[in-house]
Amino acid sequence: MKVVIAGEGPEVLLVHGFPDSHTVWRKQIPALVAAGYRVIAPDTRGCGETQISAGVASYRVDNLVEDLDALLDRLWIGKVRLVAHDWGAMICWHYLIAHPERVERYIALSVGHPMVYGRGGFRQKLKGYCIALMQMQGVIEFLLPLRNWWLLRLMTGYPQDFPHWKACLSRPGRLTAAVSYYRANLGLVLGRASASVAAPIRLPVYGIWSSGDRFVTERQMTGSQQYVAGPWHYHRVEGANHWLQLSAPDEVNALLLDFLQ
Repeated sequence: MKVVIAGEGPEVLLVHGFPDSHTVWRKQIPALVAAGYRVIAPDTRGCGETQISAGVASYRVDNLVEDLDALLDRLWIGKVRLVAHDWGAMICWHYLIAHPERVERYIALSVGHPMVYGRGGFRQKLKGYCIALMQMQGVIEFLLPLRNWWLLRLMTGYPQDFPHWKACLSRPGRLTAAVSYYRANLGLVLGRASASVAAPIRLPVYGIWSSGDRFVTERQMTGSQQYVAGPWHYHRVEGANHWLQLSAPDEVNALLLDFLQ
């Protein structure tokens, strides 16, 4: 596992989503270090520079959760402040449920609680159309790179980070690894999560969503409150796109620093 570690102080674990690596936090890491935190930013399984796992099943969310737990063990970290985005947020909601004793507080960017996301209604299903595309094994691997990754550029609508995504996903096996997150967890994103996922979360949780998000609705974030028995906070970032930590870094950094304290 590729892991960036910077700074000294209370630990903050940053977990990225699709199609990113730890570099999606490049505008947060300096701010957190300057505020006196020790930042841990891994590339999750199969992403960035972390080793690719064989087989779709290896990307099931329980394996991704245990990757994070093993990382904390390896770094001798008992308890951490947790910040996650996109697929990272989905993983970390599950981490809270599986290992609540290891999380001091949690900030979820863009993606809400899995029970709410999976049952987010027709509008959320429309916004999540890319999930269906990812299921076409071999086909999506053929289509995405065509015409200089035209389909990926169309889906994401964020040309600023396209060069990084292209460089990462063009390497052998990396595109299949990235889309395996969707294939291994299709039931989860369609609302067929296990009953254990509905267990109340008794930790401080902050949901942050951006009004320009083309992939997830506001409802799937605000509705997460019903599964949080601890303190719940919510903030809407106006005008930012799905990658709000990059498109509105000053506002997001201020929100992170305020809640992490």
